[in-house]
Amino acid sequence: MNILLLSIGFGIITASVIAIAGVGLSLQFGVTNFVNFAYGDFMTLGMYLTLVFGTGFGLSVYEALPLVILCTGLAGVIMNRLALDSFVRRGANPIILLITTIGVSLIIQSGLLAIWGAQFQKFSLGPSQPLHLGPFIFTPRQLTVLGFAVVAMLVIHVLLRYTRLGKAMRAMSDRRTLARVVGINTTWLTDWTWFISTAMAGLAGVVLAINTASFTPSTGFGFLLVIFAAVIVGGIGKPYGAMLGALIIGVITSVAASYMDSAYKDAIAFGVLILVLLIRPQGIFASRGRG
Repeated sequence: MNILLLSIGFGIITASVIAIAGVGLSLQFGVTNFVNFAYGDFMTLGMYLTLVFGTGFGLSVYEALPLVILCTGLAGVIMNRLALDSFVRRGANPIILLITTIGVSLIIQSGLLAIWGAQFQKFSLGPSQPLHLGPFIFTPRQLTVLGFAVVAMLVIHVLLRYTRLGKAMRAMSDRRTLARVVGINTTWLTDWTWFISTAMAGLAGVVLAINTASFTPSTGFGFLLVIFAAVIVGGIGKPYGAMLGALIIGVITSVAASYMDSAYKDAIAFGVLILVLLIRPQGIFASRGRG
């Protein structure tokens, strides 16, 4: 039982990272209606920007975090304007947009490799002693990751439910054409969506690096498939579903890793994904009417 409870605790921390990333990716898909395969690389970009601000300006990881969030958000807007917007305006096939995001992914990875090489990098965080919280054991770093996730989820909830921007995002996600007809500036809204989603990717990248202690230029891309699994389980384009999907995937994979080789964690995640798709193909939170 102790092993099970400890595994659930570790799973909650993993779910925290997946939730931050998954909500951003789900929000972006809900508004733009195409998949961004460069999303994981924006997570990696956030990790390396933290290194830049740390070595170049002497900032700690936590002091650099607001700058990282701002820079990754702006990078997402620039990527959309330079690489994707012209295709979207011409009504390009979603496959073309998907391939374009894969190209952006390769460009980001190649740039990071050219500058830092393939060796592992890590943040200077100092020692971290485990803390016993009931039946669970967490380090202060893991509690920090959990805290960031809770704050990020609350901010997204307030944004979507109580702000004009969030209501416009939900309207555009449901019916893009109708949103344009009623006067919503879809170009402005798309820019804000890219900013928020890739800013979330930057935050997710930093907390992932804090949790795993080291990273390479391919770390974010390797984590992308798990994020996709959580987003699809919760319902594509549904941020609240992504939160639930993250919890399901995070806890199940961590518990499974305690009783079998941890190399099978990704396989377990996709096993859960397949099971959910067989029972409820549209995901847990998605409505049947959404195409």
